[in-house]
Amino acid sequence: MSEILVRYQSEIWQSIAETFIMVGVSILAAILVGLPLGTWLYLSRKGQLLENQIVFSVLNLVVNIVRSFPFLLLVVFLIPFTRLIIGTAIGTAAATVPLSIIAIAHYARLVEQSLIDVPRGVIEAALSMGATVKDIIFKFLYVEARSGLVLGLTTSIISFISYSTIMGVVGGGGIGDFAIRYGYQQFQTELMLYMILIMLVFVQLIQFTGTTVARIIDKR
Repeated sequence: MSEILVRYQSEIWQSIAETFIMVGVSILAAILVGLPLGTWLYLSRKGQLLENQIVFSVLNLVVNIVRSFPFLLLVVFLIPFTRLIIGTAIGTAAATVPLSIIAIAHYARLVEQSLIDVPRGVIEAALSMGATVKDIIFKFLYVEARSGLVLGLTTSIISFISYSTIMGVVGGGGIGDFAIRYGYQQFQTELMLYMILIMLVFVQLIQFTGTTVARIIDKR
């Protein structure tokens, strides 16, 4: 093992743990809130089961605004809200707030797109069998779109990792922040390269896992 890795091993493990916390909370937010939000976006579209132009327009606007916000500015903009929710605007826990909000908007849009790809005939067949809206969502839409939903979540997770590198602005820590503070700012290029390598390995593992799972569950 490189001498520089041995010297900073405790800090490296801490930064990895901080990244896992930030990304883990973001994933939970994406699944628990982003998935229902994306589903609602789809269902309230024109011609869909719960068509409601007002609801769709409001949700669509909110998602677009959050996704179009430069993430660094979003972090700064949300500092008062973060302080209200967490009690502080500094630290890993505080960093999860803006990450969760961008995660929800990001995955909601991908969920909507995945559901749009479900053939209209599937819904019509479900309606002809007397399925309720709940049945159509869980027994037909999610089943047909499961591969796309997994791939969308995989793409989102990789984006969350990228966003987490910015969280050093609010003391969120993480691998990216460690690479900048200990590697770049202290001119330890070797250490920075090791951190980049760790990030690349994580991303490749996530992409491989997501692609493999999506391929296995895709029965079309």
